[in-house]
Amino acid sequence: MIRLRTVCIGHPITIHSKTGLTGHLKRPVAGPVQITTEGATGDCIVDRGHHGGPDQALYLFTDPDRAVWEHSLDRPLPDGTLGENLVFDATETASLCVGDLFTIGDVVLQVTSPRIPCATLAAFLGDPKLLKQFFVIARPGAYLRVLQPGAIRPGDAVTLTPWQGDRITLSTVLTATQDGRDDDFLRRILTVPAHHKLHALARKRLG
Repeated sequence: MIRLRTVCIGHPITIHSKTGLTGHLKRPVAGPVQITTEGATGDCIVDRGHHGGPDQALYLFTDPDRAVWEHSLDRPLPDGTLGENLVFDATETASLCVGDLFTIGDVVLQVTSPRIPCATLAAFLGDPKLLKQFFVIARPGAYLRVLQPGAIRPGDAVTLTPWQGDRITLSTVLTATQDGRDDDFLRRILTVPAHHKLHALARKRLG
């Protein structure tokens, strides 16, 4: 069984990056937290050109993911440090597939893509090498869209319903975005309910 261990929301803080401000750092809250199609109520998203929106309304991380990250970086990473909104106590995000569904009470969430690292993440953690290391660690977390809104709280049970179509793991998506053009992957990603940016990229590259 999977449990929702933590729900986190963020407030804007100053950071030494091109934006100067970020809502990246999240903090655990007791709940219940209302989840809408735009994400967790009260969560701050500063750079809406690259973050937030219906296809990445929430960012999921898990305890098994965190264990690998902490070992690789040799430092503790408290809940919310990587910008995650939800923390599950089980499962690994790299093995999740685009289209997989999570049900938490009345809330239904769908996996759309892995996180792709950005300069803000590297600046926040104070490690300029992190962007390359992100692909080495290969525990990216998962962006989720909200198919059915509602309220959630820490301790809620989580049900995973695997996508019944072409099963494209987040690990595969992460590798494909790093390696460049792969026409087979691009055609496949158009057949699943992926993030709209992945669909747009596939259409552009396929011509």
